[in-house]
Amino acid sequence: MLTIVLFVFAVNAFAQDGQAAPDKILGLYWSPKKDAKIEMYKKGDRYFGRTVWALHPRKDTENPDVRLRSRALVGLDLLTSFSFEEGIYTNGQVYDPESGKTYSCKISFSGSNIKVRGYVGFSLFGRTELFERIP
Repeated sequence: MLTIVLFVFAVNAFAQDGQAAPDKILGLYWSPKKDAKIEMYKKGDRYFGRTVWALHPRKDTENPDVRLRSRALVGLDLLTSFSFEEGIYTNGQVYDPESGKTYSCKISFSGSNIKVRGYVGFSLFGRTELFERIP
């Protein structure tokens, strides 16, 4: 009987841990240049990252849509609409305010930090940046 109780407890604990894993990404991160803080948050079943602080706050001046060039980068979602699949956040996009371009993107963990890989077409042709978690 004790064996059955321990088995049920272990299975339940494992299942709860597996369910919590996707939300591990939630929290604050430094941008690669440490000139901005990005907050990873969840909306519905998707994950997003928005700028919540910038060393030098500025407008979205490189946006290809002229109407959006006056919007502030602080408060803007730079990482959008990621789904969690097999330990990786996929099917999202990253907006690069330096160039005004949007790329396909996936996010994975490196310890407690996240590796953000932006690419065009195939992830083989892209660039990875490390975002350091802020404790």
